[in-house]
Amino acid sequence: MFAFGIEHEVAFLKEDGQFVDFVSTSFETLDAIVADLPIFEGDYPQLRIGDAGIKRKRWYIEGYERYDLSGKVTSCPPKGIEIRTTIHSSIQGAVDELSTSFDILRKGSIRAGLIPVLTSFNPFRTEFVPDPPLNEFERDRKRLSPEKRTAVIPMLTQGPDLNLSVPGLSTEEIIDIGRKLTYYSPYIVPFSFSSPFYDGKLWNGLSVRTFQRTGARPAAMVFLGKPEELIVSNPSLTKIARLPAEVGRIEFKACDSCDNFEIYGALLALLKGLMLDKTLAGRATVPDGPLHQLSARQGFSDEQIAEGTHKILQAATSALHNDADLNWLKSLNTMLESRTTPAHDLIRAYQTSGSIERALRSTYMNSLEPIP
Repeated sequence: MFAFGIEHEVAFLKEDGQFVDFVSTSFETLDAIVADLPIFEGDYPQLRIGDAGIKRKRWYIEGYERYDLSGKVTSCPPKGIEIRTTIHSSIQGAVDELSTSFDILRKGSIRAGLIPVLTSFNPFRTEFVPDPPLNEFERDRKRLSPEKRTAVIPMLTQGPDLNLSVPGLSTEEIIDIGRKLTYYSPYIVPFSFSSPFYDGKLWNGLSVRTFQRTGARPAAMVFLGKPEELIVSNPSLTKIARLPAEVGRIEFKACDSCDNFEIYGALLALLKGLMLDKTLAGRATVPDGPLHQLSARQGFSDEQIAEGTHKILQAATSALHNDADLNWLKSLNTMLESRTTPAHDLIRAYQTSGSIERALRSTYMNSLEPIP
């Protein structure tokens, strides 16, 4: 009944320790890695290629597309590489495909001298300023949606889209689920926190990404088939589907990136449980920025956040009942009971080594021998 997909953004370090971003690394450097990765013809049409033609594979470069006055893409300052899965009927299927795709990317990137690392906010840069300044076409394009107006924010962040859909729901029901996930987002996101560094230093909190992003950017996005079904909000909650496979898709966009893909599986199970739940009454069209900032700073150490997370875990557990996906929630209960997040591991690694670079290198099992 349910369908699942995952989109996961990967950050990199160069062998000399330099963080890969729009200043240190060219589009061509990352494009050479993607060019050597396989293409699966059976992925289409369920995967979107996009107008710029960059999204041709399961892996593609995430960046800020630049246009000339005629609307032709001229360049794309990069921030990293995104992996997307095809649509799966099981959570495990999506997690397994993501793991396989990551292993393929890791082999290719290491051969090119780039090491995948976990972070969800650029540890060293605090802003992205388009250079040269936007031209008239780009300024007009920026006005088309709230997300285009805030498109500079994602140039500093890495994060997943956790995608779910279920057939037979009405437009009203899909929008209601999007509003529900938006409301409860501050209690969902701490399980993924992985951005405790800012401007070359340890930040006073667990997720710079959540602190700066959610509120200005969506927590959830619902894809609909008809323009007249869209609702107006800032940031957007609804978006027109760009291909038939997207109609009815609900994307949860507020989590940080994870290097343990089992956490994505657990989060998808939590989202599924919340979709099935009929007891939680909270709804919001736009994210609560201040509550997300509290969550970003304190995580589960804040009683309000911990209590809210306990409440949604209970609701999802009851809704899943004897569904096999209930087993995914065990790891989330453990994290909540210990009040820990992936950011705590990064902080400990930093405190042990005194180095952001070494802390980042401790992720994705990079302490192991490089894959040839």
